[in-house]
Amino acid sequence: MKSIFIDKQITYTGRELSPHWIYKNFNIQGSAIVSFIGPVRVDLSEMVDIEDVINNEPISSDLMLNFIIEDFEVSLHHAVSNQRLFICIIKEVLENRGVIIKREGDDLFFNGKKLSVSIATKSITSSLIHTALNIVSNGAPIEVSSLNEMGIFDIKEIANKIMNKFVFEIEDMNFAKSKVRGVF
Repeated sequence: MKSIFIDKQITYTGRELSPHWIYKNFNIQGSAIVSFIGPVRVDLSEMVDIEDVINNEPISSDLMLNFIIEDFEVSLHHAVSNQRLFICIIKEVLENRGVIIKREGDDLFFNGKKLSVSIATKSITSSLIHTALNIVSNGAPIEVSSLNEMGIFDIKEIANKIMNKFVFEIEDMNFAKSKVRGVF
């Protein structure tokens, strides 16, 4: 799995959660994770989470740290498992900075307010995950918490730390699968 922080602001609209978006836009072929900073404006027509569509809950924020993961293991169960692992890694990285984070499923909370959005889905060729953390608390349809509220301003450094831990875990799991012999 490859990783890269994209050093330009990108507005996340939901269309970025599509097969080969990373490859087509950043020439990174194969399973990868990318992160970037930008506003989030996901209209209901682009929402993957059907529950949010039914509840008329579009996603928006003035500035978020976005992660997109594409993995060519196509099981939706595999994608949801990786999503939960990723959320746990984010929680661990932030707690190592001295803040207390609460996790409920694939959601993270700080001071009782939602910090993150996350969804896992699959395409015909890959599994896809989008996770984003509020950098600021503005522009969301609900009251949210933010990295800046936690005193975290080195966003690129945090992003790289999170991605490096995730890549290590994925590669370590792949190694663990390959080092054992089958039993009868």
